Amino acid sequence: MMTTMGHMLLSNVHSYLTLLLVYMGVVSLSFHAGFMDAPMVIANTWFIRKRAMAMAIVSASIGIGGFLLAPLLAMAIHTWGWRRAAFGSGIVFLVVGLPLALFVRRSPESMGLRPDGDPLPTSGDISATAKDNAHQEEANFTVAEALRTSSFWLLTIGTGLRIVTLSALNVHYVPIMVWKGLSQQRAAFFLAAQALLALPTHIFFGWIADRVNKPKLMAVAMLFAVVGLLFLIYAEEEWQLWFFIPLFSAVESTFPVNWATVGEFFGRKNFAKIRGTMSFVQTWGSVIGPVLAGAIYDRTQSYSSLLWGLVGVLLAVSCFYAMVIAPSPKL
Repeated sequence: MMTTMGHMLLSNVHSYLTLLLVYMGVVSLSFHAGFMDAPMVIANTWFIRKRAMAMAIVSASIGIGGFLLAPLLAMAIHTWGWRRAAFGSGIVFLVVGLPLALFVRRSPESMGLRPDGDPLPTSGDISATAKDNAHQEEANFTVAEALRTSSFWLLTIGTGLRIVTLSALNVHYVPIMVWKGLSQQRAAFFLAAQALLALPTHIFFGWIADRVNKPKLMAVAMLFAVVGLLFLIYAEEEWQLWFFIPLFSAVESTFPVNWATVGEFFGRKNFAKIRGTMSFVQTWGSVIGPVLAGAIYDRTQSYSSLLWGLVGVLLAVSCFYAMVIAPSPKL
């Protein structure tokens, strides 16, 4: 409902101040609450052993939706204008999104089910009883308890710095590629390829994360991203830039692994509150990254210093993740 209202209000804005109020106060808030935060919370509630894969699918679906709907929105704007397109988008959310949301249930336990689709335990079923005991022993930290762990702060700061890197590169992606010698059209093609490749890599990292140590996986992934940045820095031919795309995709594609780690370490009961607390700190990275990148380029007329700085940032992030360990449930 909030998303519908936001898009309908957006179709009637007539000043910059109103645009900011509607977009940031309604559209953006409803998007993050309904399409970013809530699905991750649901995935964390319904899955334990397959948590990372579930979150990876949710994360990848957001990218798939953007990939499929962007041409339709562009066509609607071209045909009817952006105001009617925005109003129509609100109607679509109301007609399609609201009925689908009514089918979502809070937890498997509320329906008499168990996480991961496990069968209900029966007397004499040793394997089911063991799984049931594992579910009962799952950690459930409060926000206050999580704040007192080193893992919380290592994950929060590490991911915040990772967002600095990702937002700086994403906002300045086309200018950086032009700086490396590509045309704007070719640079835009590279950006599209980067977004498209992120979809399978999300699933790949989600599949691996359910089988290995998640923080160590993220630490290694950041090292791959560092190698990708080195390819970008030293590339003199276009073919060399293609190595950058798959290697750097690890920065974005391991975000579901990060939240799966939070769910694994701190449990399901207070996951939404803990995620929100982390996000409050981490979101500043998306503000700092692009502004810092622009300031460095304006001062030096080159992206070289920025890229070398981001190499250092990702190395630090890798170290932060490598130090993350599961917190003790008794503080």
